[in-house]
Amino acid sequence: MAKNKTTETEHSVSAYLNAIAHEKRRSDCTELVAFITAQTELEPKMWGAGIVGFGSYHYKYESGHEGDAPLIGLASRANAITLYMASDFDQKEPLLQRFGKHKTGKGCIYIQKLEDIDTEVLGQMVQNSVKYLKDRYQTT
Repeated sequence: MAKNKTTETEHSVSAYLNAIAHEKRRSDCTELVAFITAQTELEPKMWGAGIVGFGSYHYKYESGHEGDAPLIGLASRANAITLYMASDFDQKEPLLQRFGKHKTGKGCIYIQKLEDIDTEVLGQMVQNSVKYLKDRYQTT
């Protein structure tokens, strides 16, 4: 069974944020970390070298694959800020319709900048995603 590459580390969240080269992206990511911390009351931690995660849950698939993942995460990527949430949660589609300019992947939401989104909607999405994962999985 393959081992997860992205695990919680002792790396510094502030060092990660400060290393983001683009000033606007660095500012947006720093603001998002503070926002998600306030929403979840969870301490941000680095997962691997490039994901800021909040809390964690343990999953186990029917295939037997299991591991840990952050309840919520974000990363500064080359083309966007990536938000990691549950692939499904209460009111996901209606909330995404009101969220603002974004693209989606299976468990990811991609935004260009903070001004493109409605942070009130983001707060509800964070709350709903965390609740969904806590109800479904063992959390720490």
